[in-house]
Amino acid sequence: MNADPYDTYKSSDSRWLGDIPSHWNVKKLKFLAVIQPSNVDKKTVESEEAVLLCNYTDVYKNEYIDSRLDFMRATATKDEIKKFTVDVGDVIVTKDSETPSDIAVPACVAEKIEGLLCGYHLTQIKPVNLSGRYLFRLFQSMGFNAQFTVAANGVTRFGLPQYAISNAFSPVPPMDEQQTIVRFLDYKTSQIDRLIAKKEALLMKLAEKRTAFISHAVTKGLDPSVPMKASGVVWLGEIPEHWERILVRRVISRFEQGWSPACDEREASPDEWGILKSGCVNYGIFQESNHKTLPENILPIRALEVKIGDVLMCRASGSKHLIGSVAKVKQCRQKLIFSDKTYRISFRTNLIDTDFFVLTMLSKYMRDQIELSISGADGLANNIPQASVKAYLLILPPICEQKLIVSVLHEKLAYVALQEAKVTEVIIKLREYRSALITNSVTGKIDVRDIKVPVTDEAVVS
Repeated sequence: MNADPYDTYKSSDSRWLGDIPSHWNVKKLKFLAVIQPSNVDKKTVESEEAVLLCNYTDVYKNEYIDSRLDFMRATATKDEIKKFTVDVGDVIVTKDSETPSDIAVPACVAEKIEGLLCGYHLTQIKPVNLSGRYLFRLFQSMGFNAQFTVAANGVTRFGLPQYAISNAFSPVPPMDEQQTIVRFLDYKTSQIDRLIAKKEALLMKLAEKRTAFISHAVTKGLDPSVPMKASGVVWLGEIPEHWERILVRRVISRFEQGWSPACDEREASPDEWGILKSGCVNYGIFQESNHKTLPENILPIRALEVKIGDVLMCRASGSKHLIGSVAKVKQCRQKLIFSDKTYRISFRTNLIDTDFFVLTMLSKYMRDQIELSISGADGLANNIPQASVKAYLLILPPICEQKLIVSVLHEKLAYVALQEAKVTEVIIKLREYRSALITNSVTGKIDVRDIKVPVTDEAVVS
């Protein structure tokens, strides 16, 4: 796709926007739309009318709001229904989140849905002198969205003030040109999205391949000629005759849970203490950068500082697939403490190799046990208690064989990881191209008016 710039430009008087095509205008968003932060909560009151609520997840995970989504059921007053009913072309954005980058994530209402209201944590924007889909794409552009990231305020949770949206400077092409830009972007982004989906499907296949390698090695071994015996567990089948069935509690020498004081939502400097988040151990990989800063007025619990060689397990998370993730700390900066959503486990090294344990926790037979043990204990929606972890069944070869399996698996998994890295790099580049294409189109850096878009790929423009 080759797109040239416009013939002539003028200053927008906006730092983020720069020059715009000479026939475009720039206005604050409050002159182009009705902006209203929603206060419709997910409550049910007998005296109110039943409604559906578009919630944070509906917006955050979907570009378009349509009837395929599973909306929350609640009630609302007549005034709330009148004010916050969503219409085709409305733009709904997130108004608060745990991280500034998740602020002002947009979605556009693609079809009329009876009884649907804009719910809490969201701001509803009803375009008046602007195409709804053009405004939606504008919110996706890098510079426009950066205005809201800067304006978001908070410590542990960030909120976007209404004045920040109202006073955002917006480029305004003529209406027919807005619709041309939207048609072009709908067509091009759908092409890019299909390519990304194919690459993501390939990543899933590589992940399945990795799990299959691990699962076979830690339950059947490396030598297909060894005698086998019944494991005594229907879903596990046969295991090598000389392997042992053992509960996790027998190989553990120490089990610790971390600490989670109120922290600053930023990465700690080298001389500051940090508290690791539960996502620091994701799929067998330790990420030391995934932490918050411990305030200076709170003394650290030094006994909980993470050391090289520690084995950490995610105990609780909002994402069930992350619970039970385990990683061995191979390198780590000083002054990092693991949180109360994380376990630190020490082992009887005469019985189990720590690397073998980490790999085993990635196997299908262990993941099945983890998912069955997830509960709401300790007041958390998704977590695994220590007692459940200790009761997991392990299939254990002799220690020397464990080390050999680890060595072979690391070689195979390194090849899979290399493939995954290449595919991930392509996905990142495609997403960057998508973002740049949207930004350059809605800000007039490229002229897409003469680019032909197939009629069959056109979306309805509001």
